[in-house]
Amino acid sequence: MMLVKSGAWCVLVTGMIATASADDWPQWRGPLRDGIWRETGIVDTIPEQGLPVKWRVPVAAGYSGPAVAEGRVYLTDYVREAGEVKNDPGTRNELQGQERVLCFDADTGRPLWQHTYPCPYKISYPSGPRTTPTVVDGKVYTLGAEGHLLCLAADSGQVVWQKSLKEAYHTEAPIWGFSGHPLIDGDQLICLVGGAGSVVVSFDKETGHERWKALSASEPGYAPPTLITAAGVRQLLIWDADKLNSLNPENGAVYWSQPLKPGYGMSIMAPQLSGDTLFASGIGKVGAAFRLAMDRPQAERLWDGAAKSAVYCANSTPYLSHGMIYGVDCDTGFLMGAKLENGERVWETSAPTSGTRRARHATAFLVQHDDRTFLFSETGDLILARLTPEKYEEFGRFHVLDPTGECFGRDVVWSHPAFAQRCVFARNDRELVCVSLAR
Repeated sequence: MMLVKSGAWCVLVTGMIATASADDWPQWRGPLRDGIWRETGIVDTIPEQGLPVKWRVPVAAGYSGPAVAEGRVYLTDYVREAGEVKNDPGTRNELQGQERVLCFDADTGRPLWQHTYPCPYKISYPSGPRTTPTVVDGKVYTLGAEGHLLCLAADSGQVVWQKSLKEAYHTEAPIWGFSGHPLIDGDQLICLVGGAGSVVVSFDKETGHERWKALSASEPGYAPPTLITAAGVRQLLIWDADKLNSLNPENGAVYWSQPLKPGYGMSIMAPQLSGDTLFASGIGKVGAAFRLAMDRPQAERLWDGAAKSAVYCANSTPYLSHGMIYGVDCDTGFLMGAKLENGERVWETSAPTSGTRRARHATAFLVQHDDRTFLFSETGDLILARLTPEKYEEFGRFHVLDPTGECFGRDVVWSHPAFAQRCVFARNDRELVCVSLAR
């Protein structure tokens, strides 16, 4: 792999305002990976005149979200040099280009460093990397769409260690690329990989040396490794293309497995736990709730979703609150509220996803804040709403950036935003934007 530090940079700064140091967003779905923003002093409505844009910077293509830590923003993208992007779900596109890890000043958008490496693509929907960087202890960890796993110095971009997961584990990239956001747990980095006996692999986060590996499956799937605690035991959830597994995070030993096989190997959402109930769902109307035992690591199936029950989530992970599931259904594209106890649908709306029409895989990313929810829609809108068992109630929206990708003939932006420094940081295939949400 080659290190290149080059490229022309420019930055547009508009209406810059000071913000207090506050909660970072150092990985996918925030500090605890729970999709909750705990900042204070945030707007409780979005005014009709809009929100202040602090800065915009040009970036290249990608689905990966930004991470924000210690005053810096980290993002990965793909600079295409040859080949044509054709978003056919069943075909692998072949492109030539380079993946990049970019670092910006969070207050001004000023570029600080970049790390670039050659990366031919042979995947479907080949716009760029999928996984959000993870920043911890002065290092940033990234996983590219073709399995390039990097550990870089967060302040300089200098390579600490790197490896190709495809080469190390004799596997190929899933058809939609490596997408499971790597998980830091203590001194280990846990990744979804693939190959016989290595669906999940734990690496020493300081050296990159393998610590343990586990599981075989028809495909590794795309769901991020997820930690929960049940029966007083920390459990690592790995949802591959065939089954939902609970492992000992220290050594990869399997506690329990339950069959849960979505269509096309598309296990994507992170399984969500509320009390003793665990929920996961995916394309093909495949979804289930499980009751976790309180005396030992074990799971009992409570219910399976039917044609018009549950919420079948794909791009966006739902959240569970007060006995409800709130998430975006990939078949209809509607945001839905459903009962966790049995999957019964209570309400649905397309307002925060595709607008007024039904659209397969329409997407909005959900982040809770106090009693409200920020939704970043595939239309490029940031929406503030309250989700209750009774209804969806909107408190304004602001168009952050234009959708630059394509899905089923419509324009989309499918990238999870970051919330930090009383701002939202969002990207499309052309720019990274910082918008103030300070009250």
